[in-house]
Amino acid sequence: MSTSQFGTPIENDTEAVVVVGSGAGGGTVAYELTRRGVPCVVLEAGAWLKPEDYENDEWAAFNQMAWLDQRTTSGSWRVSRDFPNLPAWIVKAVGGSTTHWSGATPRFHEHEFKTRTYYGDVEGANLLDWPITLAEMEPYYDKAEIAMGSTHRHGRPPLPANNNYKVFANGAEKVGYKYYATGPYATNAEPYDGRPASIQDGFNFQGDKSTAKWSTAVREIPRAVESGKCDLRTQCQAVQVTHDAQGRANAVLYVDSEGTLHRQAASVVCVAGNSIESPRLLLMSASGLHPDGLANSSGQVGRNYMRHLTASAYARFDRDVRMYRGETMAGIIADEARLDTSRGFVGGYYMETLSLGVPFLAAFVDPGTWGREFTEVMDAYARTAGMWIVGEDMPQESNRVTLNAGVLDPFGLPAPDVHFDDHPNDVAMREHAWGRADLLYESVGADATHRTPPYPSTHNLGTCRMSERPEDGVVGRYGEAHDVPGLFVSDGSQMTTGASANPTLTIVALAIRQAEHIADRLGKGEL
Repeated sequence: MSTSQFGTPIENDTEAVVVVGSGAGGGTVAYELTRRGVPCVVLEAGAWLKPEDYENDEWAAFNQMAWLDQRTTSGSWRVSRDFPNLPAWIVKAVGGSTTHWSGATPRFHEHEFKTRTYYGDVEGANLLDWPITLAEMEPYYDKAEIAMGSTHRHGRPPLPANNNYKVFANGAEKVGYKYYATGPYATNAEPYDGRPASIQDGFNFQGDKSTAKWSTAVREIPRAVESGKCDLRTQCQAVQVTHDAQGRANAVLYVDSEGTLHRQAASVVCVAGNSIESPRLLLMSASGLHPDGLANSSGQVGRNYMRHLTASAYARFDRDVRMYRGETMAGIIADEARLDTSRGFVGGYYMETLSLGVPFLAAFVDPGTWGREFTEVMDAYARTAGMWIVGEDMPQESNRVTLNAGVLDPFGLPAPDVHFDDHPNDVAMREHAWGRADLLYESVGADATHRTPPYPSTHNLGTCRMSERPEDGVVGRYGEAHDVPGLFVSDGSQMTTGASANPTLTIVALAIRQAEHIADRLGKGEL
C-alpha cells in the first residue's frame, strides 16, 4: 500500500504493544497485558459508545453500531444476492462485536480441534488439525468463563426461562433431546463482577444499556484504561503494519478521524480487526519482503473464510408466545453438536433460542419476498417462537477475503471482497437442522414453521488460520505469524476450523493465553 495519498506520517517512536481492534480478542489482549504491567496502544476504528448512548430500536442501533464501510460480496451464497454490500453484520465501535452478540458461551469439543483426524478427507474441504488441544485450552476456558461470568459455570446460576425457551425446551424433551438449558450465557442472572443482573428487557442483542451482558467495552477496556497502561485511540483506522530490515513487525500506520496519517512504533503488533479487516490489513501491508501481503508466504492470508452454518426457524402457534420478552437468546440444545457422521455430514450444530423484533424479522425472514406466506409470518408475530441454528461449516481455500481495487473505502483504500460458496456438507447439515427444528416445534403443536435463510455473517472465522507447519497457515500455536516475528493475530481469524460453538468464548480464551505468552516473552527479552 502506498501512503503517499496521506502525506508524511506523524511519528510516535515510543514503543508499546499495538493492538488493532478492541473486541473479544483485542480488548482481552489489551487488558491482560496491561494488568501485567505491559503498556499498550489500542487502535479502534470506531467510537466508544457508552451504555447510555445505545438506541433501543433495531434499525437505529444497527446504523449506530454496524461496520457500514463499503464492502463487496461474491460467490453463490444467498447473502451475495440479498445483501451484496453487507456480507457481515459486525460492529465498528469500542468493544467490537461483543457489544452485538447473543452471549452464548459453549466450549469447543475435543474432536473439533482435530477435524482432519476425526472427519478424514472431506472432498473440497481444506481441513487441518489445530496445533493445540482441548486439554491445553481448558484452563483458559476456565479463565474466560470466570471473566465473562458465564452462567451454569463455576457456580454461576442459570438465567430464568422465558416463554420462547419453554416452547423450545418442551419440544426438546418431546423429540428426545437430553442436553438443553438456559445457558451457558455471559449475561448475569445475578449481580457479578460489577455488573447487574439481567432485567429481562428483551432488547440487549445490539447494545446492552443495563451492562448485564459481558462485553470488552464494559469490562476489559475500561479496566485497561484505568490502569494507566492503555492508550485507547478511537476512530483510528489501521492501514498498514510495517517491519524492519530483518522482517520483524515494528509499527502500525493509521489514519485518524481527520484523515491524518500516524506511525505508532511497536514492540509487538496484535491484529484483532475481525476475520475480514485483519486479512485486509495484512494484504494491504505488502512489502518487498512480503510482496503478496504480510505473513502470506503460505498464500493462506484471506483464505478458508468461515461464517458458520447459520439459518433460523420460526413456528406459529394458536396462542401467544411473546418470544420477545426476556433475553433475546437464552436457551441452547447441544445434542446435535456431537461427533456423528451417520447423519450424512461431518461436524455438528447447536440450536439456540432467537427472537427478532418486527422490523428485523420483516427484513430477514425471507429477504425480497412478499405475499401470503410473508404476511402470515408477520401477522402471527405474538404467537411465534424462534430458534437460530449455528454449526460447523467447512473451510475451503476458495472462500476468501481479497482486496477489491475497483471499490474504495473513505480513505481511498481497496475494499474487502468476501467470497463464499456453501460446501455440500454445509447444505446437508442445514437441511438436517431445519428438519429437526420442524419436528421439535411440531411436537408441541405448532400450526406451521418457516425456514429463514442465513443472514449477513455475525460469526466470521478463519482467513489467518493457526497451523503447525508454516506452509499450511498464517500463524502458529500462540497466534504469532510464522514468517513475521512480533506480529500476532488475536481474533477469530486465527481459528483453524470453526467448530459448532459460538466463537466468542474461544476467542477470549485464546486471547488470554496469547497475552500470557507475550508478557512472558517480553519479560525474558525474547520479543
